[in-house]
Amino acid sequence: MRRTIADPETMHALGLEMAGLLRAGDLMVLTGPLGAGKTTFTRGLGEGLRVRGAVTSPTFVLARTHPSTIGGPPLVHVDAYRLSSAMELDDLDIDFARSIVVVEWGRGLLEGITESWLDVEIERPLGASQADPDADDALALDLPEPRTVTVTGHGPRWQDGLGLDPDAPVHK
Repeated sequence: MRRTIADPETMHALGLEMAGLLRAGDLMVLTGPLGAGKTTFTRGLGEGLRVRGAVTSPTFVLARTHPSTIGGPPLVHVDAYRLSSAMELDDLDIDFARSIVVVEWGRGLLEGITESWLDVEIERPLGASQADPDADDALALDLPEPRTVTVTGHGPRWQDGLGLDPDAPVHK
């Protein structure tokens, strides 16, 4: 599935939509540059899964678990930016089988972790077309420019696809 996402609200809405597809044991790997919308997407996912606690970037704690408020599986949000191997990810002692796990910066760290996962790649314009050329680069990262999100399923769990219309608009 490949979609153009117009702004942060639509990225959040895509997370809400994707929450309806997930169950315990599912793993999503989010890839994209700083400011692409990985945490915004995960915040929407958390809302859709109806988990407790604010979904924020787990950069400094590496992993944050959000229990379900409705008896569903917890959402485990991992920031693997500082991890260098699948072994280090495994050392976090995450209950992959009973949780829905989202790993930011996790590409290449899944060897032996699971046989099925969703790869979510978020591409954003690097030129920040609306940015003032004299503006601070950090401010340019926050501009609500369109992103392209590509979701690819891997392994037996996703062999029949996602069951989503790839061309359907995401509703805010």
